[in-house]
Amino acid sequence: MSDTETHLKQHYIGGKWVDSQGGKLHDVINPATEEAASTVVLGTAADVDAAVAAAQEAYKSYSQTSREERLALMNRIVEEYKKRGPDLAKSMASEMGAPVSFAGTAQVGAGIGGFLGTMAALKDFTFTEQMGKNKVVYEPIGVVGMITPWNWPLNQIALKVAPALAAGNTMVLKPSEECPGNAVIFAEILEAAGVPAGVFNLVQGDGPTVGNAISAHPGIDMVSFTGSTRAGILVAKAAADTVKRVHQELGGKSPNLVLPDADFEQVLPPTVQGVLANTGQSCIAPTRILVPRDRKGEAVGIIKAIFDGVEVGDPMQEGAHLGPVVNKAQFDKIQGLIQSAIDEGATLETGGTGLPANVNRGYYIKPTVFSGVTRDMRIAKEEVFGPVATLIEYGDLDEAIEIANDTEYGLSAVISGDPAKAADVAPKLRAGMVGVNNWGPAPGAPFGGYKQSGNGREGGLFGLKDFMEVKAISGLPA
Repeated sequence: MSDTETHLKQHYIGGKWVDSQGGKLHDVINPATEEAASTVVLGTAADVDAAVAAAQEAYKSYSQTSREERLALMNRIVEEYKKRGPDLAKSMASEMGAPVSFAGTAQVGAGIGGFLGTMAALKDFTFTEQMGKNKVVYEPIGVVGMITPWNWPLNQIALKVAPALAAGNTMVLKPSEECPGNAVIFAEILEAAGVPAGVFNLVQGDGPTVGNAISAHPGIDMVSFTGSTRAGILVAKAAADTVKRVHQELGGKSPNLVLPDADFEQVLPPTVQGVLANTGQSCIAPTRILVPRDRKGEAVGIIKAIFDGVEVGDPMQEGAHLGPVVNKAQFDKIQGLIQSAIDEGATLETGGTGLPANVNRGYYIKPTVFSGVTRDMRIAKEEVFGPVATLIEYGDLDEAIEIANDTEYGLSAVISGDPAKAADVAPKLRAGMVGVNNWGPAPGAPFGGYKQSGNGREGGLFGLKDFMEVKAISGLPA
């Protein structure tokens, strides 16, 4: 048994791999084979208590480190991280189904990007400002509890751990029990890089037990959560009694507003790709494609051809194919949403329910395109989290903007078309991020949403500030 396999059955607390206090073992299912990929321990509230105690002790010294010491530490982490890229890719491929080619580039690269963007912000960060007669200082917030999802696991871990380290905080991380292996490797990376004992602690477990214990813990000063809006509400409620800072990156239902005079052949392929990347399992996937009514046929032809050209297959094989979605619950939810669109009168252009023809097991979804979708349909309102595109028609640009904003979410939006014309539309979209002829965020840019997509920002300068306290000091000598 490898060290990583052994460590999956343990927690990393106070700089050591330790057994759980009363935890139980849980099989992680490979979504391509429907068989066990690994076994992880599901921890307990007692494990969280131990991790918080270690983090509180480590905070006394780590919070006093210099900018230069933190940058040096993060540089060592990046170097150790690069060494484990193939291990990280294989782990994600087997546990959550991201094909190794995609996992080894986009998924692994996103984690490095989170560190590099934060390090760039830290190098130039102004810890002290003079505002009138007040000296304003930025200080670490304390112990940060982190709860991360399975869909872009390393990205979400890095976007929390990097600013916490940069700010001088200590932390307790609970990764998703659906995809825990990469978090174990990440902890091994931090151990190899020389992160001081207790600064970073890893407690495996599920949301109702470990997630709730982190959210409610009086010794945790901030909880940062990424996941569904439904689960985010539970985190906020659990955190309310201790009045800790709650930082949330939640669901999305992003529009792709295709401008009336756009060159479809040029602008649609890169933005439509955002519905397919990671098998559609991205909170910023621009699934609601808003097209001018008089050009619907042209749009359908281009988008259908893109989806028909996509293959699904074994995530352990190199290639540009799509893997399965993460588990049976997600598979069943997506199948139900596809069926609901058919039942509610949308036109199925390609794909549909059931497994793709080339597989006979696994949680694979047919890349699916619907036209004739109206905004009252379930599939236009609920986050699908699969490779499913919905085309919604509009009359004029004002109606397109109204449809784009007609969602309880506000994470991101895409505009496809002339950037000069997009500049007039972007300020009218109620979303935390707007991409013009692209759909993915850049390292260091603030990541986060409006409305029920959460609060706070991750990445770069804004992410660093969100993991810090602000103190005003008056009456000092001039």
